[in-house]
Amino acid sequence: MLEKNILKIIEILILGFIFPIFIVFFSLSNYILIFLWIIFLYSLVIYLVFYKENNIFKNSFKLIKYKKYFLIIIIRWLLALILLYYFTKFFFPEKLFSLQRDNNSLLYKIIIFYPIFSALPQEFIFCTFFFNRYKSLFRNEKKMIFMSSIIFCFAHIFVINWVAPLLGIFGGFLFALTYSRTKSLILVSFEHALYGNTLFFLGLGWFFWGGSVGN
Repeated sequence: MLEKNILKIIEILILGFIFPIFIVFFSLSNYILIFLWIIFLYSLVIYLVFYKENNIFKNSFKLIKYKKYFLIIIIRWLLALILLYYFTKFFFPEKLFSLQRDNNSLLYKIIIFYPIFSALPQEFIFCTFFFNRYKSLFRNEKKMIFMSSIIFCFAHIFVINWVAPLLGIFGGFLFALTYSRTKSLILVSFEHALYGNTLFFLGLGWFFWGGSVGN
């Protein structure tokens, strides 16, 4: 068990901290989606080999069971929408609705494909994989929620700005909290997609997609 935990500590340090630093150091931010899917496939293989008894779909599609929590997700998203709108308007007015002005067709593509190709693999990594793989390293799920949100935040340093990690720590906390209470990959991926698409709609997505790296 000790050896396994040591290996898990090394793994979490590499995936959660060393890998993002590697991306920044070698200026590989433009390929972040490729790296995301590499880590996703790695974590999926580990999950299927060692944790296949934890059926990934067991709770994912029992959305009726979590209809009350679904309502909580919608309410706090609406509150966040208002805060994010005024945050953008106050600090970055030039970014507000910038995609609608500059590339409206791209916005539609993001809204369609972001939930599948970004939100879902991220939530598998930071929630489904994380909560199953590393539970032996933490005494309770409160610590797991905290650590998941920290790693989620740190994963956003590749864009080299303060906005993405700042919002990432809050997003990571909400997503980890949702998963901890529901164990539903589909539900937490929906929540992530809701916030992600909102950021792109408002114009803050520029800070998450590496737009600021080249400036």
